[in-house]
Order: sequence, then C-alpha cells, then structure tokens
Amino acid sequence: MTHGYRDGYTDGHGHASGPGGAPDTSENPYWNAYEGTYGTPSATPVMPGAAAFPQQQQQQQQQWADETRPLPEASAPTPAWAQATAPAGHAAETPGPAPDPASDTAPAPASTPAPAAPKKPGGGGRDRYLDLLRSLALVRVVVYHLFGWAWLTVLFPSMGVMFALAGSLMARSLKRPALGVIRGRIRRLLPPLWAFSVVALAMMFVGGWNPSKDEEGLGWLGLINYIIPIGAPPYPWQIGSQSGLLEQTWAVQAAGPLWYLRAYLWFVIASPLLLWAFRRVPWATLLAPLALTAVVGTGLVTIPGETGNAVTDFAVYGSCWMLGIAHHEGVLRQIPRYVVVSCAALVMAFGLWWATGHLGPDGWDLNDIPLAQATWSFGFVAILLQYSPSWQELPGRLARWDKLVTLSNNRAVTIYLWHNLLIMATVPILDRLYELPFMDDRLTGALDTTYLLWMFVLVWPLIALSIVGVGWIEDLAAKRSPRLWPDGSKKRGIGARGRGRGRGRAR
Repeated sequence: MTHGYRDGYTDGHGHASGPGGAPDTSENPYWNAYEGTYGTPSATPVMPGAAAFPQQQQQQQQQWADETRPLPEASAPTPAWAQATAPAGHAAETPGPAPDPASDTAPAPASTPAPAAPKKPGGGGRDRYLDLLRSLALVRVVVYHLFGWAWLTVLFPSMGVMFALAGSLMARSLKRPALGVIRGRIRRLLPPLWAFSVVALAMMFVGGWNPSKDEEGLGWLGLINYIIPIGAPPYPWQIGSQSGLLEQTWAVQAAGPLWYLRAYLWFVIASPLLLWAFRRVPWATLLAPLALTAVVGTGLVTIPGETGNAVTDFAVYGSCWMLGIAHHEGVLRQIPRYVVVSCAALVMAFGLWWATGHLGPDGWDLNDIPLAQATWSFGFVAILLQYSPSWQELPGRLARWDKLVTLSNNRAVTIYLWHNLLIMATVPILDRLYELPFMDDRLTGALDTTYLLWMFVLVWPLIALSIVGVGWIEDLAAKRSPRLWPDGSKKRGIGARGRGRGRGRAR
C-alpha cells in the first residue's frame, strides 16, 4: 500500500525523488501544497532575496530547500490496524463507492489527514488479505467435509480463522452504539438461515421425521433454533431408507454446520463486554478462553448435553475471536514480530503435544481434541494476523483469483450453510452414471475409485447454483440491492434487470 509516494524513486529517507535526485512533485502532496500556495512549479523553489551571483544563489537555494523540506514523519503510513478490514463472511460486501461513515465499513477517523491510498478499480478500501484468508477457510471447510482428511485441521484451522476475522470486524463496528451493531449482525444472519431451514425441515418432514419423538431434545419447541440459533437445532440421526436418494445420515450432515451460527451469535452478543474488558485487561481477556478450555475441554469439569458443547465451542474459539479484536485495536502491531511468532510457536507446539496423548476416533482431527484445537488455532491465527499486510489489491499471481475471492466473501454465509447438503446431493447425481449403457466393469471400477474426486468436481457447480438461487437473500438481509453473482464486476442486480436493456458435527 502506498500513501502518496506512488511513483518515482526514494532517496533512502522516505522522500520521493525523480531522476538525478530532484524532488518528484507529481505525487508529493506537500510539494504540491507549496506550489499551490506560492505558484512555483519548479522542483527547487526559488528563495526570496537570493544572491545575485549564480553560484552563491544556487547554494542558498539548495540550503533553503533542504530546510523547508517536509520531515519524513509527516508522511508516515497509517497503521494497518486502523485501516479498513473486510466484513466477516456474514456481512461481506462487494467493493463499491466510498463507505458511508455510519456504515459497518466506515474507516476509523484519523487525527491527521493522510494521503489517500490507491483503491481497487471501483474499490471500497477492502483489506484483500483478510478476504483471501476467509476464502481459503471456506474452501478448506468444503474439502474437509467431503474427504474427511484429519490433517486438514492441522494444516489450516479454518474455524479459528473465521472467528478471528469476525471478531476484528465486530470490534471495528462497535465504534457505533452496541445495540444497533448487534441488531444489524443478527439481521444479516437470520434470513439466510431461514431460507436454509425451510428447505432442510421440509425434507426432514417429508422423510417422516417427527420432532415430538425426539427424547433427547425439546420436541417441537427445539425447532426455534432453526429460526434463532441460540441453541442446537434438533435433527434425526437417521432418516429415509437405504434405497432413498440421499443416504440415511444426510440430516446430520446438513444440520451439523449450524453450530457455527450458534457460536457466532453468542460471540456477537458478548462482544461489547469482551471489547470493554480487553481495553482494560487485554492479556487476561485474550488468554481467559484458553484457560476455560483447559477446564471444560479436558474433562476436568463436565457440562452435559448441548449446553456443554456450546460452552466448549465458546471457549475453544474465544481466544481467536479476541485475537481479531486485538488485531483491530493494534495490540499485535505493538509487539515485536519475533516475540509473537516465538510465543505462538510454543503454544502450537503444546497443542500438538497434547494431541498426541488424546487422539480421538479420527486420529489427528483436532475437532475431537478441544485443548489442542484451541491452542493450535490461537497460535496459527496470531501469526497470520501479525504478518497481515493489509492489501488493497491481491498481489502478483493472486490477482487472477480476485473475482472468486470477492464472490466467496459476499456469499460466505450461503456457501457455509448449503455446502454440506450439496455434497450429499452429488451422490444421487453421480449414481446415475452407473446406469449408462456403456458402463462396463472397467468403467464402473474406475468410477468407484475416483468417486470422491467426482463429488469434489460436481459440488462446486452446485454451490454456484445455490449462490444464484438463494445467495441474494444475504443482500436483502444487509439492506442492499439483490445481486445474482457479486464477484466485483459491474452488473445489474435483480431489481435493476427489469429497468435495463432487454460429517456429523461439522467443522
């Protein structure tokens, strides 16, 4: 990111210079301000009362120019933590006009005006580094739920990353009255959930599910969690028949990811208190969730039922949420990088050590090991946020993914809600291939061997269809004009078309 000195060379002290060392006035706001006041267009302003002798005049002019040159500190870049961050997946927006000061994406007021940073074409000051992290987290979630590879939870702890990004955005939004921010976050979350709930519940009821026979749940009253995710939504562990279109555990797969919405909602509600506590006792607030995880996530204290699951989720990912707040508040930037990386590495090493002695049924799947998940995610996220470059644009070869990154951020809730159900939907589609007349034993064996790969290939077009079909509900929830494919391109929304030319608990 540049702050006024976009072109020309630098003289080693932060000053822009052109060929030969002459000041480059084309992008230097201080020289431009001088010229606008005194009307001197030359690179070296003429000193009033200069000597008549050319050599002496040149020396005096150079001395006067050096004395009046702006200090390097005057052009120091704004700290990255004070710059705009992208909304978490629940409220991401397509880069557009400059944000309104009252909106969630309004930049923090600066004590002194700074030169404007270059924007994306049609941009709105998005932090593309955070957008990229959110996109990677979503892809990792889909791949994990499809292939079930336990090592993915170690390679990239996507849920910790998503909670950290959401925490950073929430802290930024709390410059405004807390009640209005919480109401806005809930408003953006619920309509996409309702659309998913209508489809999922209808399929369950058609399959013969009767909530009143759920002995462990609250019966019909438990369905309230499909409307407001304050608790765990009920669902049948087996539904339909083995000869049905979907396997009998499809409801578990489809409704399992809703735990994230529950945890997110409680973090949003608690954020004003968490931010208040962080500003007073930052380190205690940052590390308290890890301590809570050591109590409730290790069996030292057992809380039964879904209440225990909710408390454990809040503890496991609480420190990641607080890291997002610390990132926004600029605390991480105040600590030397080597200190953050060293401490994070020690915490992550502890998490792996703990996991070796507490492996679950799926081996190194950290989702089954709360304390290992909490410590590994905490250290991993701390390093990611410490190195946060605050890109205004995706650099280099990453730029080719710009539209997909924008699209996934604008439809993060839709992708997360629907991806598991769509993974299940690939099975009956691929099973039709076995009925083709040319499928002999060799081709059938090849399909059996590559079945998961074809599921991976097919799920992305289905996700694209869900984005077009129900993704626009996210726009309505955010009080924006609905858009079918918000990838950053300038396209008409739905409302403008008529006026224009014609596995189990998911992690």
